[in-house]
Amino acid sequence: MPVDYLKIGKASDLTGRDYRLYRLWEIFPGSLSWLTLLGLAILSFFQPVWVAVFVILFDIFWLLQVVYLAIYLVSAYRQMRRVMKTDWQAKCQTLGPRDFAIKTATGSVQKTLAWPDLYHLVIFPFSSEGLEVIRTTFHGLVKDNYPKDKMIIVLGAEGRMGDEALAKAEAIKQEFGHLFRDFLITVHPADLVGEMKGKGANQAWAAKEAKREIIDREELDYDKILVSVFDVDTEIARGYFHCLTYRFFTAEAPYRSSYQPIPVYNNNIWQAPFFSRIAAFSNTFWQMMLQLRQEKLATYSSHSMPWRVLVDIDFWSTNMVSEDSRIFFHSWFFYDGDYRVEPLYFIISMDACMDKSFLYTAKNLYKQQRRWGWGVENVPYLIFNTIKQWRRLPKQKALYQIFIQIYGFHSWATNALIIAGVGWLPLLIGGNRFNESVLSNNLPAITQALMNLAMVGMLLSAIIATLILPPKPPHYGFVRRIVMVIQWLFLPISIVIFGAIPGLEAQTRLMFAKYMGFWVTPKKR
Repeated sequence: MPVDYLKIGKASDLTGRDYRLYRLWEIFPGSLSWLTLLGLAILSFFQPVWVAVFVILFDIFWLLQVVYLAIYLVSAYRQMRRVMKTDWQAKCQTLGPRDFAIKTATGSVQKTLAWPDLYHLVIFPFSSEGLEVIRTTFHGLVKDNYPKDKMIIVLGAEGRMGDEALAKAEAIKQEFGHLFRDFLITVHPADLVGEMKGKGANQAWAAKEAKREIIDREELDYDKILVSVFDVDTEIARGYFHCLTYRFFTAEAPYRSSYQPIPVYNNNIWQAPFFSRIAAFSNTFWQMMLQLRQEKLATYSSHSMPWRVLVDIDFWSTNMVSEDSRIFFHSWFFYDGDYRVEPLYFIISMDACMDKSFLYTAKNLYKQQRRWGWGVENVPYLIFNTIKQWRRLPKQKALYQIFIQIYGFHSWATNALIIAGVGWLPLLIGGNRFNESVLSNNLPAITQALMNLAMVGMLLSAIIATLILPPKPPHYGFVRRIVMVIQWLFLPISIVIFGAIPGLEAQTRLMFAKYMGFWVTPKKR
């Protein structure tokens, strides 16, 4: 049976030459990061002047990058504010029927659709989350003003969680099920052959069950369905599905696009420890900026896509951790590079990492960041499949996709460590000759001056974070609001402990084939 290269989870899924080639690309990202860090450390002893000059140039580059990102952050925030203030239901009312040329596996068909024809299939996979988390999510869903008779809800429980998970699902269906066109509960069986225990396998099972139990049984038109997969703590703001519908009908290539909102972690942001809030806001800001750089945008966490695409590629990956981004790359290769992500600029609210104590939260936040860093598993997938499909792909786009992923994960693992530690090594181990030089005397002052200028970016982050905060709970006083600002002074420490180190660990694990499983972030309030 031939290997389907687009479903590869790791090198061990292959044999022979393919296995060796894929392992080479698994080793590559971690090797590049460690070579950068160790190379600078060694050169700090033998050639401290070279490293000192590099550090100064790197700090200048970092400063320019901060300015660049600050401009994008402000622009993205303004766009987000406009989108959230728009009456998307009224915008949909202005849409007339649209003619679509839809490419299928068997050819191309012409269809005319009006926006009320569109169904929204919404999948909520869950594991051990509490009933209060799930119920809050459904309250938000009910408040959305999209016609409920056009919404199909699937609540996907994990079979390995036992009767308790099924009882939660039944309680939610009893409370909310009658409000929607259909409400399906699925139970993902434990320990299926070839699957990893995780979100991807659960939501793929849920989608297949919805296809069998509802869509195919009722002969619904695949081309009239958009599917959204949400983490079960995702609360949508009113207007989300009208916004998604409008973006779909006005997109350049609606059936060759996924649709990405902006995740904010506001559900429990006032209660979460400061370091968890910093990490949450940092992730939100990065996703905001990516909305302006569509060529860099991939699906992340909660996202939406045409049902036909999902069926064409045979649903989400069931054998890997980062299924949310992999489905974009899988679709991109499946359609020979003719696939993209449309930014919605619409926020959805989720939970920041929080557990029963300060220490537990810190431990779990590190694990969450390491899991996100495990997205580096997409690097070998991209390189390997680009080689396999080289003749069919738009070559410039393919190389750019690879470069963006390598650069992003390398920066994640090394930049903060270079600034925080490696940059000072010439002073510590460069020897007396270097320490007596003019460059040695000026290096701390130059570095400090550049980092002080970069603090403008941190100040801007604090301001925008304050602007997107939900209303302060009444039992918190003025002091908590002040803490929400001064917490940003810990950003330099946070991006090392909860950024670079878990990112580097993930790359090191991949380098040595110590493959990670899916770790579910605890969601407590």
